[in-house]
Amino acid sequence: MTELNFQRHRRLRQSAAMRSMVRETHLHTEDFIYPVFVAEGTGIKKEISSMPGVFQYSLDRFGEELDEIVSLGIPAIMIFGIPAEKDAVGSGAYHDHGIVQEATRFTKERYPELLVVADTCLCEYTDHGHCGVIENGQVLNDPSLDLLARTAVSQVEAGADIIAPSNMMDGFVAAIRHGLDAAGFQHIPIMSYAVKYASSYYGPFREAAESTPQFGDRKSYQMDPANRLEAIREASSDVEEGADFLIVKPALAYMDIIRDVKNNFVLPVVAYNVSGEYSMVKAAAQNGWIDEKSVVLETLTGMKRAGADLILTYHAKDAARWLEGK
Repeated sequence: MTELNFQRHRRLRQSAAMRSMVRETHLHTEDFIYPVFVAEGTGIKKEISSMPGVFQYSLDRFGEELDEIVSLGIPAIMIFGIPAEKDAVGSGAYHDHGIVQEATRFTKERYPELLVVADTCLCEYTDHGHCGVIENGQVLNDPSLDLLARTAVSQVEAGADIIAPSNMMDGFVAAIRHGLDAAGFQHIPIMSYAVKYASSYYGPFREAAESTPQFGDRKSYQMDPANRLEAIREASSDVEEGADFLIVKPALAYMDIIRDVKNNFVLPVVAYNVSGEYSMVKAAAQNGWIDEKSVVLETLTGMKRAGADLILTYHAKDAARWLEGK
């Protein structure tokens, strides 16, 4: 046989120990933020039909969810609230005793070390389902900023460790940073939904958070999925305005955007593995079409490989168990 000169890459793949030794990307439970849904009322533990394994909890049942999260070593949660009543200006979002505020107090009393990230938006609280003030069928940018800043301050006063504004109004980070600083909360970081696309992957979340727009859509303020360079412009604005983390949402179809953001900025990058991404995996697994554990861990590892430092994911509890061999 003629002597050939070629690289033998397989030398480093011969055993599990060898593959582990040279592995470039590592997934850890500490990478996860787990989104939770807390509803006003009592006795509520309601599974989201389109998100198997994900529930709405009332405060009197929320403790059991927190116990499990902490037992698995997940370091942070993001709280979404479902109010009993809604109005045109989303006043429940910034009420001192709103559901996110009460859930935050409950969490910090029970587990002070668990990081609470507060979703800072109005859509769950408005009767029209949009993320700001409406006039003549249009979402008004600047009047919405005042309400978002009020919401952020109220959430921090209740004990939130991190504010995560998701509304995509222009200037929302600047307004919230100013509001927090003026209230004496200069130390509170902002985890900005810096790059949030108007995505079809959000469908199941609308059921979970009961936040479906009652007219139109959110394409006038969320980004066009076809745009890549616009993501850098959006993230740049948020960095200049005082963001401390940059979220890219969704994640699975936007791995290139995660990498672009990671390459262009030095802040921690958060990938939001959104509801539709979760539900597709769950549905395929329930039909026996895929191995859920392998697909979930491969997907989350891919997000880290793309550049995510942290991952917001509904798979967090399952992934934590699998990573710990439970």
